[in-house]
Amino acid sequence: MGSGHEGYSDQEGELLVTTARRAILEWLENKAKTAPPQGTPQKLFQEAGVFVTLTTRDHQLRGCIGYPLPTKPLIEATIEMAIEAATQDPRFPPVTLPEAEQDIVVEVSVLTQPTPLKASDPKEYPKHVQIGQDGLIVECGYAKGLLLPQVATEWKMDPEEFLSHCCLKAGLSPDNWLSPDVKVKKFQAIIFAEERPNGRIYRRTI
Repeated sequence: MGSGHEGYSDQEGELLVTTARRAILEWLENKAKTAPPQGTPQKLFQEAGVFVTLTTRDHQLRGCIGYPLPTKPLIEATIEMAIEAATQDPRFPPVTLPEAEQDIVVEVSVLTQPTPLKASDPKEYPKHVQIGQDGLIVECGYAKGLLLPQVATEWKMDPEEFLSHCCLKAGLSPDNWLSPDVKVKKFQAIIFAEERPNGRIYRRTI
């Protein structure tokens, strides 16, 4: 897929978000996993990384889980990650059905294929990170942390802070990105979100 998939239309984005919402409601109501909608465009069956983020009406994080890599058809990965974001995020209790219906805003981020940060010296990494555009993945052995691009802008981080927070997310110390053993990759995200619970869906710019 590469970074060429800025080509998701607003209609495709809308379909991803409405499918994510329906997946959450069907799971909470019936413990049933929803199927991709009939007539889903072929493009949404191509493999892509995706994260589903749930926030409350007053913008508090309520769940965020995803597949960083393109390992599953996008529409199917969206359904699975929506259910997991609502029920399996270890930071939060599971979302309740009334909460999902009235208070949860659904956001779907489609990820480009991650690419390694290229620099002869890790000290140069911050120069290669564009805030508001890049998300980060930090890997060291089994430790792995990922932060979506919108995290850096929401918390007003500069590139160094963003790299440090990604290390913390991986369970590493904040300056571990300077270590030659640590792999750092970046990716971009195309984000579609509801304006309010079950509201109009728009393409979100960070």
